[in-house]
Amino acid sequence: MSDGVLRRAGVPALLACALLVTACGAEADDGTDDSSAAESAGFAAPAQQTGFGDFAAPAQDSPTGADSASTTSDQSGTEATGPVHPVPVPGLAKEFADQIPAETSQVLVATSPTAASEKSTLSFYEFADKKWKKLKTFDTHNGSEGWLKDRREGDKTTPIGVFTLSDAGGFKANPGTDLPYTQDNRLPSSATVAYGADYESVFDYIIAIDYNRRPGTPPTDKTRPMGWDKGGGIWLHLDHDSGTNGCVTLDEADLKWIMRTIDPDAHPRIAMGPAPEVKK
Repeated sequence: MSDGVLRRAGVPALLACALLVTACGAEADDGTDDSSAAESAGFAAPAQQTGFGDFAAPAQDSPTGADSASTTSDQSGTEATGPVHPVPVPGLAKEFADQIPAETSQVLVATSPTAASEKSTLSFYEFADKKWKKLKTFDTHNGSEGWLKDRREGDKTTPIGVFTLSDAGGFKANPGTDLPYTQDNRLPSSATVAYGADYESVFDYIIAIDYNRRPGTPPTDKTRPMGWDKGGGIWLHLDHDSGTNGCVTLDEADLKWIMRTIDPDAHPRIAMGPAPEVKK
């Protein structure tokens, strides 16, 4: 790794090597990935674990105690509050429409043609004058192994469901979003050390999808209410022209438009998954 890359990463060479091992998993003697070695070192990668693609947060201490224990909730961030919205989002299947509460007036819908697809589209809906209006639709990528409701850490799938959108962040300064925004200068070093210079900008801007995370915290917060094995760190972030390990990715201009348009007072939700399941 060049001195210039290490200066951008903001870590000395020795620390860079250590992060590379702990974030991506240690390489076993037989050439296979051995995540237990990383665990024994006291670190664990988030949902974007090993292999090519996303790396949704810097390497983190493995959680213990309550943070790592499974809860009785099926999915963090999916529960509707109060009565169901009286006007269903156009084309949304009943199971998903019933998870949009009356208080919500902005909904993002991300779908792929099949459960195995890594290419998807994301539409932004807003409720006004007693009807939903589609404002824009974007080309996106999702998990390289498609979609899965009961996903696991490192399986390269994007979770199916309806989730709140409560927090944002990134390496760069707030581009104008009203969501709580946490700037984190560790993000490019994580991407660069784990995947090379081509990935150093993918976390310039982030919206956290509230799957297995604690809303009201920075996107990099390591708390996993459903347990570490369900993964976490599922974000909307910048695209890299390929399937992800769990996140949904967009071009920079598209993500910045969403960040500037999304309104915390609208109690925004994202419904996502394969079209045969999400749409009626």
